[in-house]
Amino acid sequence: MAADLTLRGGVGSRVEAETEVKRSRFLCRLVRIESEDAARAAIDDARKEHWAARHHCSAFVIGPTGTPDQVRRSNDDGEPSGTAGRPMLEALTGRGFVDCLAVVTRYFGGTLLGAGGLVRAYSESVLSTIDQASSLGMLVERERRELFTLTLAHADAGRIEAELRQRGVLVIGTDYAQNALLHLADDDAERLTAIVAHVTAGGAQLEAGGHEWVDVERS
Repeated sequence: MAADLTLRGGVGSRVEAETEVKRSRFLCRLVRIESEDAARAAIDDARKEHWAARHHCSAFVIGPTGTPDQVRRSNDDGEPSGTAGRPMLEALTGRGFVDCLAVVTRYFGGTLLGAGGLVRAYSESVLSTIDQASSLGMLVERERRELFTLTLAHADAGRIEAELRQRGVLVIGTDYAQNALLHLADDDAERLTAIVAHVTAGGAQLEAGGHEWVDVERS
């Protein structure tokens, strides 16, 4: 199964693109979200920014693919039923997007597009914006990884973190208190244990900390 994708940069990251069909302008923005409330807020932002536009159609996916609590929503916002929100949602899910909202603002150009034309226009608007995000290097994969913490002396933390990253270990954060705590995510605990043993000369041990969905650079 293909990996889930979302926008790099965490919640609120955004990319936009514009397409034109028979003088109707379709302005699509993709926004990374983590809740339905955030999706509605981003839709309201588009509506306020483009207050003169006739339609602000939307679709979003929250949560990993294949999980029972994944949320999928779409809205035609006045366009004929099934001609906007649904094809937008299919564009998102067809490309494996999660934790992401698409809002397409339409400025009517005076020529009716018909149901088929609208479906194509709204779908292509989202797909072209995904392509724009890809060309800008703004896509990351979402994967379920095991979490670990590694306790280190402050004097060693920077060097060891750099060595872990060089060996492909995903470091998702560092806390500094009495000691430095590196938060790591990996899908192979045995391999990670061996790497840590090597870079610390056996002087530090991993502590398991459950699982989490994390951003992983695309290979």
